[in-house]
Amino acid sequence: MRSIRSLWLAGISLALAFLPPATMAARHPRVGGTLRVDLRAPAISLDPREWKTGSLSASADEKVAALVFDRLITLDDYGRFQPALAVDWSHDAALKNWQFKLRPGVKFSDGTSLTPPDVAAALQPLLPAAWQATANENSVTIRAARPAPDLLEILASGRYFIYRERADGTLLGTGPFFLAENRPAAPSEANPSAIKPAHLKFRANEECWAGRPFLDAVEITLGEPPLRQLLDLQVGRVDVTELSADLVRRAQQENLRVWSSAPVVLLALRFDAAQAASADDHLREALALSMDRETMANVLLQREAQPASALLPQWLSGYAFLLESRTDPARAKEIRASLPANEAGTAEPLRLRVDAVGDLMKLLGERVAVNARQANLSVQLVPHTSSPALPGVTPVATPPVVGLHLFAWHYDSLSPREELEALVKHLEYVEAPEIPASANSAEQLYAQERHLLDERRVVPLLALPEYTGLGASVRNWAAARWGEWRLADVWLDATDDALARPTQTSGRKNSRVAVPAGARP
Repeated sequence: MRSIRSLWLAGISLALAFLPPATMAARHPRVGGTLRVDLRAPAISLDPREWKTGSLSASADEKVAALVFDRLITLDDYGRFQPALAVDWSHDAALKNWQFKLRPGVKFSDGTSLTPPDVAAALQPLLPAAWQATANENSVTIRAARPAPDLLEILASGRYFIYRERADGTLLGTGPFFLAENRPAAPSEANPSAIKPAHLKFRANEECWAGRPFLDAVEITLGEPPLRQLLDLQVGRVDVTELSADLVRRAQQENLRVWSSAPVVLLALRFDAAQAASADDHLREALALSMDRETMANVLLQREAQPASALLPQWLSGYAFLLESRTDPARAKEIRASLPANEAGTAEPLRLRVDAVGDLMKLLGERVAVNARQANLSVQLVPHTSSPALPGVTPVATPPVVGLHLFAWHYDSLSPREELEALVKHLEYVEAPEIPASANSAEQLYAQERHLLDERRVVPLLALPEYTGLGASVRNWAAARWGEWRLADVWLDATDDALARPTQTSGRKNSRVAVPAGARP
């Protein structure tokens, strides 16, 4: 008697035999085609030395830079470090001196070989002060000024890409693509007052050490507003686009494919000592207690965000669940009643500036003011003046003194210690001590963050994932849970054979199409 498993396999084989050829072919990766991408950022920098830590713009820069550059090591989805430009690494007992053996035979996109001096020169301006990167015969040594048990996490994320600077200032990479076209924003021919978005085109690096990518090219359009991005995805003008959190539900209702990362953006309030009222600890406590994070996350953001009670997310720190944020409007009113009547009152309200641009951030700023008003605190939303003053033009009025900021912080590093240090610096905690980098630092990081939160100079509100809309033809989307795109492993399920070459290519070693999906040799 045939087993149930044998009958099941026979049925599957029979069903596959009657599938159309196009359906069968779609099961195998295709090489070729151009991936069209929309990004909200109006401009992109491919120079990691220029990126502003924690900014939303640096997040877009990193996504695009990953097309051109590689890091020494990477982190896979299981938390394991994988070799990239470095094939082996070691350190001394003090965790201060680290040595990385480089992969032989790696070339930049112009055909020149990668050398240890290239790697040392690229890392030196990116490393913390007093750290040194030196080149050896076939390796690079990093000497830290203090124990660095988290150096692998640091090098596997953020701006730590390897590049070579040309004489004209442009940077070469060893990654799967190279920049082939950079068309800047320009006035529209039909409407000169309207600006056409900038356009970038990246072509496949045929000699990439990790194998040729599936795609022939990646075209990126910059400066697209959120609604336009959604519309472009709906009508098939793009294959990959960012999605604003408040548009995710709408995209899902349209049966569009949506991918989300872990929470990688923190929305929080920062008190500014420039306004006297913000220095009052009791006022800060009252404002913190008045914040209704559940309504912000579930109503304004339609359940596409999480209430935040910590500076670092749970997936990065491991202890965020121990930190709690309380909403208690009644207690907030009691505290407010004990304060002077003119403090954060109608005579001089506490002024709030939204530091991040966008309608969503403005809406959240208005909600902060509403929650504060429910606790009898007067918070006035002031416009964000991001435009620089023109030469010879006198400003209309002096910007008002601001005591409160609503800011967005993007987590760049996979090292919780480095991320918390960068956030502390952004919050301008001049008196904050340096965060220890010992092997058992989880307790110390928790104590440091607990201390910062108890001071109430920063009030976490929401933690947001990044959302990406995917076209119907996009296959093998395997982005990292911390938001990094892996476009080198993406392929397009094209129906036009003129746009898709056969899966196997002859005469090319280490072709990316010959390795499992998502893997890089």
